[in-house]
Amino acid sequence: MNDPAFTRIRYEVEDAVATLTLDRPEKRNALDNETIAELAAALERAARDPQVRVLLLRGAGPDFCAGADLAALERMATTAGPLDNLADAAAFGDLLVRMRRHPKPIIAAVHGHAFAGGAGLATACDLVVASEDAVFGYPEIRLGCLPAIVMLFNRRATTEKVAFELVARGERIGARDAERAGLVNRVFAAATFEQDAREYARELARQPPGALQLIKRLLYGMDGAPFEEAIARGAEVNVLARLGEEARAGIREFLAHRRGR
Repeated sequence: MNDPAFTRIRYEVEDAVATLTLDRPEKRNALDNETIAELAAALERAARDPQVRVLLLRGAGPDFCAGADLAALERMATTAGPLDNLADAAAFGDLLVRMRRHPKPIIAAVHGHAFAGGAGLATACDLVVASEDAVFGYPEIRLGCLPAIVMLFNRRATTEKVAFELVARGERIGARDAERAGLVNRVFAAATFEQDAREYARELARQPPGALQLIKRLLYGMDGAPFEEAIARGAEVNVLARLGEEARAGIREFLAHRRGR
């Protein structure tokens, strides 16, 4: 059942998966201040909920997300000063930081169009699955703008030259090309995409939750760290994992199974 506290998104929990659905299909799920604030609140709720192990981010209607609400941006540009515009942009940036720092894995399930900030929202997730008919793109250049806030995720997911081409040419690419570029982990058939995406999330949620959280913390904590420091962090997390009950139970079960053969 959807949480009545939200009006721009739907928040539902089932099988240890919190599904966050952008729910502005009439606006192609464009991101405005209210939607961004509700997503941030939903992330916080899922982080605190012990029943949630994985988050699945999707869009209602024919598209995942068309990016920023351009009508709202125009109003900000014409009625607000530089500091207010900076605060508006920073709110989206803060949401992306929350996603990266969130303790639990976040999966984007992309169908239809994922453009501009919508493509950035998807790539800010830890994993991306896409319908074979999904289309990604960063068309801001055609409006004289650029995907400045989300470019970091584009650059980290792809090579330098691919990242430059995607934002400088503003072209649309299909799901298979996005997969080859590194923006997408898995592509599923359009006819079964909803079921496949949910099962992908459920399968991940069956993994030991503590280990999942340590993986996310370690992977992003290593980013940019010197070689020796990254290895040292790995050793520390290795100890945390091996002393935890999840690992101890898993090792005992494995050894018992091997002895019983």
